[in-house]
Amino acid sequence: MFLRTSYPHGIIYYIYPQHHMKKLHTSQKKLLKLLKNNIEEPLTIRELQVELGISSPSVVYHHIQQLEKKGYLRRNPNNAHDYQILAENPDKKIAFLNLYGMAQCGPNGTILDGNPIDRIPLSTKILGFSSEDAFLVRAKGNSMEPKIKNGDLVIVKKTNTPEDGNIVVCVNNEEVLIKKIQRIDKDNIVLTSINPVYKAILADKNNFKIEGIVKSVLSYNK
Repeated sequence: MFLRTSYPHGIIYYIYPQHHMKKLHTSQKKLLKLLKNNIEEPLTIRELQVELGISSPSVVYHHIQQLEKKGYLRRNPNNAHDYQILAENPDKKIAFLNLYGMAQCGPNGTILDGNPIDRIPLSTKILGFSSEDAFLVRAKGNSMEPKIKNGDLVIVKKTNTPEDGNIVVCVNNEEVLIKKIQRIDKDNIVLTSINPVYKAILADKNNFKIEGIVKSVLSYNK
């Protein structure tokens, strides 16, 4: 989902429950309500200005910054056009994310129902989404080079509804993979590598599961 904005600043909004937050200015309460009510068709900064009866776009942006300071909104540092509502409480500064292995999936055909091999502390500021939706895998092999190298820590957001072209962590025929996905039609998905040495794979219709979208990669010099 994308935020349409005519204002030069790209903005992402993460909205938290009000009972945990500081008191808001009247305009900020109205702004927060507008953001919640228009999640399917996000308003531009100028549309927000008109709805609020505010004198200029810069005043709207000021209130957005205040909402962020007070903990109601959170910007995605990686994608300024992403727009998402969080249903849970605000994250702590440090979250311990489960690290799963790429060797095998759990008993129900997903890596997420298996036992994590470690729990890694990570600053929630670098996620850009709720830590409850995050997990880690350590990349294996060179099929996704140069973007993802062998041994890199990959930050993944749980979802089973990625868009075409997303890089995902998935399970295909009980094999855990990191691949780019492309739908041929409603029944067929092709899994491709970034490294051109590797051929594309047709996902098994009966034994395929998407675990999540790759959001960030923590690389280390070896």
